[in-house]
Amino acid sequence: MAREKLVERKHIVPFILVTSLFALWGFANDITNPMVAAFKTVMEITNAKASLIQLAFYGGYATMAIPAALFVQKYNYKKGILLGLGMYAVGALMFWPAAQYEAFGFFLISLYVLTFGLAFLETTANPFILALGSKKTATRRLNLAQSFNPIGSLLGMFVASRVILAALDSDKRNAAGELIFPTLDEASKAMIRTHDLVIIRNPYVILGLVIIVMFVVIAVTRMPAAGHVEGFSARDSFRRLIRNKIYREGVIAQVFYVAAQIMCWTFIIQYAENLGIDKATAQMYNIVAMGIFLSSRFISTLIMKYVNASRLLMFFAIGGMVTTTGTILIEGMHGLYFLVATSAFMSLMFPTIYGIALQDIGEDASLGAAGLVMAIVGGALMPPLQGAIIDLGTVGPFAAVNFSFILPFISFVVIAVFGYRSYRKRMLQEEII
Repeated sequence: MAREKLVERKHIVPFILVTSLFALWGFANDITNPMVAAFKTVMEITNAKASLIQLAFYGGYATMAIPAALFVQKYNYKKGILLGLGMYAVGALMFWPAAQYEAFGFFLISLYVLTFGLAFLETTANPFILALGSKKTATRRLNLAQSFNPIGSLLGMFVASRVILAALDSDKRNAAGELIFPTLDEASKAMIRTHDLVIIRNPYVILGLVIIVMFVVIAVTRMPAAGHVEGFSARDSFRRLIRNKIYREGVIAQVFYVAAQIMCWTFIIQYAENLGIDKATAQMYNIVAMGIFLSSRFISTLIMKYVNASRLLMFFAIGGMVTTTGTILIEGMHGLYFLVATSAFMSLMFPTIYGIALQDIGEDASLGAAGLVMAIVGGALMPPLQGAIIDLGTVGPFAAVNFSFILPFISFVVIAVFGYRSYRKRMLQEEII
């Protein structure tokens, strides 16, 4: 029997173009995460208020995921991608007037609109990749496509670290390692704030222009007319999905995974700052974490040829529990090393949960994908809670920033349980067959 091809030759060009979108939203995710720390300083707000950036960013996914799925069902994946790119570009370009008005709320609105576009892209691109070939290779194909997401993330982290954070005057420190900005008079602060908000603005505006170019390239490229379903009933589809136990639990697991990922990558800066490390240097640890994440994604995709996806997910979740335990209990640089190592175990989680949850749901794929994209709201809900814990300073015998990683630990417990339960259910189904 001939082995199933991962991607058929006729689908190579659409696969490459759609896969490039994974890098584009990876860039947006990981240039934005460090902005929580940047806005906290330059706007002189609390960690909890600065974390509203994540609420705005990931809240956009929750708002637009179902409308995106319904749009695709009526039209097709390509049109959904084009609409997503359009909104992505608009949100990024809104950073120009946001910086002019120097209003934190305007930046939040810009990110909210930007993620309307990302919601469309994720709702369409993920199931589109699953549809570009055999069902037997669908989860591996999605893992391969998702492997390019960290490439965009690495670029976003590098730009955040070297172009933005390193250039912020508000993050300058004295010989004792203390921030100078809070000690300045209001006139000096105003000048620095104007300078720093322009520094934050520029990469987003450039990104908006790149997205416009990508929009034109995809608009003129022929792609399979997949996604549209004749006579589609959203109500019936929703009922079928709710009755699907693996899908239902997969959405819950995805909520906790995205929460864990965003918390580990957002607050690594605060963790490092608690050790006396400046923001730009702290972001370099994030870049190392993403490098580990990227390497592990390719390695885990290879391992998945030989190990059941659900079982591998369970093992990786247990690994995440171990590293977050080290992050909580171990003070100093070794605790930071454990936090960085957590990325190795997060690497396969998003696409694997996605692939397991959408397996064998047929025409309900678009609405099912919307539910899994809405699960990204986990990245909006839990980071503000972690920020509030960090603002406490200490929690019992622990530094609050260490203790706050109890939230990612709990998330990995939920994912491990899902991996185990989905593996058991699949084994039972195969025994019956």
